[in-house]
Amino acid sequence: MSKIAKRHVGRRGQSPRPAKTIVGLYLELRAARVEPVIKAAERSGLLNEKDSRIGGRVSRKLIDQAKRRTGIETDTDLIEFALANIALEDRFAEVFKESRGKVDSDIKLGF
Repeated sequence: MSKIAKRHVGRRGQSPRPAKTIVGLYLELRAARVEPVIKAAERSGLLNEKDSRIGGRVSRKLIDQAKRRTGIETDTDLIEFALANIALEDRFAEVFKESRGKVDSDIKLGF
């Protein structure tokens, strides 16, 4: 597990082992969900400078549930992950709709 995943998915010990139990599988799935987003945000330069501060009042239940679902332990890392998710959101559905009718009907697709 990379340094990024360790930073964002718990600090209680070693990285998750290969899934032998449901808990082990769950930990791996959480890491697999968080790590790609953080890596993509780093590659995009979105995490280079920590020059801004954000604050707000939100439900403790919302925060706790989000932390459980992601495995992220700190509020700062949770906010960073949530914002990166939004900033990097793909436009697959929009692009797919825009491409409708643009493929030549004479193209053989192999079936």
